[in-house]
Amino acid sequence: MLKNSYKNIKILYVEDDEIARENGVEYLQNFFETIYEASDAIVALQLYEKYKPDIIITDIQMPKLNGLEFVKKIRQKDKKTQIIIITAFCDKDYLLKAIELQLVKYLIKPVKEKEFEEVLFLCVNSLQEDNSNIVKLENEIYFDTFNKNLVIKDEIVKLRAKEILFLELLIKNKNRYVTYEEIENYVWSESFMTKDALKTLVKNLKTKIPKDLILNLTNSGYKINV
Repeated sequence: MLKNSYKNIKILYVEDDEIARENGVEYLQNFFETIYEASDAIVALQLYEKYKPDIIITDIQMPKLNGLEFVKKIRQKDKKTQIIIITAFCDKDYLLKAIELQLVKYLIKPVKEKEFEEVLFLCVNSLQEDNSNIVKLENEIYFDTFNKNLVIKDEIVKLRAKEILFLELLIKNKNRYVTYEEIENYVWSESFMTKDALKTLVKNLKTKIPKDLILNLTNSGYKINV
């Protein structure tokens, strides 16, 4: 629990199901002191204007105004507020919308407690570090570090597990070359990495993204060129 880190953070929780909302607020009280709640997006917009919350947690399927339309209205003037969307849908169009709306963490119901706690920590960290989980790699190429999605020209590109880990590691250390030892520890954490296996991984990844995005320094390691 990171209660001290969360102390001054204001939360807006939007959920039309009364029982789900009560349970959600009760859980959030373990972390936060200031929680506003709304049963629909119209009330939520009013609360947002009045209290300017740091983190918004919202369902998608709601009466009057759905969650994505609600987030759009927020994003027209506010790019910083952290937003968590919770939905029963796992749909490509929704995932693309989440990336388009920036700084959005996307959770699929039923949400596991550990997963929810992780996303709260990421939101707090994003607020403190003033960064986003949506990383622009190049024009029309984005990587969502939370939802692990690579998007190129509004299409989600399927990546293998080790490709995701490799890309994630390079992005986390984008200002330097990542050593072979670091790559082995992070990507091949439970097995042995051969040079051929690494070369094959990079070669396959370069078929999915522009080749010049990944740089190699002989005998040193790899770097992402962003």
